[in-house]
Amino acid sequence: MSDLSINPTLTRKILTGFIRSEITRAGFQRAVIGLSGGVDSALSCYLAAEALGPEQVLAVRMPYKTSSSDSWEHAGLVIEELGIQFLDVPITEMADPLIERFPGMSNLRQGNIMARTRMIVLYDQSEAFNGLVVGTGNKTEILLGYSTLYGDSACAINPIGDLYKTQVRQLAGDIGVPAVIVDKAPSADLWAGQTDEDELGFTYAEVDQLLYLLVDHRYRPEDLVEAGFDPAFVAQIIQRVRRNQFKRVLPLIAKLSNRTIGYDFLYLRDWGT
Repeated sequence: MSDLSINPTLTRKILTGFIRSEITRAGFQRAVIGLSGGVDSALSCYLAAEALGPEQVLAVRMPYKTSSSDSWEHAGLVIEELGIQFLDVPITEMADPLIERFPGMSNLRQGNIMARTRMIVLYDQSEAFNGLVVGTGNKTEILLGYSTLYGDSACAINPIGDLYKTQVRQLAGDIGVPAVIVDKAPSADLWAGQTDEDELGFTYAEVDQLLYLLVDHRYRPEDLVEAGFDPAFVAQIIQRVRRNQFKRVLPLIAKLSNRTIGYDFLYLRDWGT
């Protein structure tokens, strides 16, 4: 199968340099990160603390009433290990009025409300702490659309968005994220007992192999089948990647003028600095 291994030392150097340069280029010195207790947000915290210094990083824990106690404790391990600043903002009293407004609301809708409530908190703290929100979504999630638009996918910069989940675990283990976090079953912790892989219907190990060949090596569907993947699995993943393209681009603007934002009016992110 495909080799997803990375050079941890080089990757770490590139990503800490990315965080440092992009945050300072925007005129900031600080980072705000939603710390869930999972490996993705833990890795972003470790990288940001190394890039900027622990005193320049604010980790925000935002539990809901059904959140796992393990998530809280594991986030605490990261805070203690790194010595970063932290803030606890429970979201139950913010999310529940909307959830209770619609009896029988599905778990998916409730989860989206929680994710977007957390992002409200993070962007408020971005202003209060004078720091940029650093993302925690990995390449697997981004490609599959396994995130909430304007929720956990929202951020100013994302240092781990080009790492598949398999690679996130590898780098997290190398950088010193506690093994109890690296090795546990991934979960968005949006409702009791929820795990990513149960919800997705496949493992990250399986889908990372396929995505790596499909995206990074431009394999065609027939190439993937020839490589040993089940045709139905190949079709399922390709359809999911295509269906969720809208989550990976800015909202489309109807073109009327000679220069339309996003089409002809194109400048680098740091144009005004």
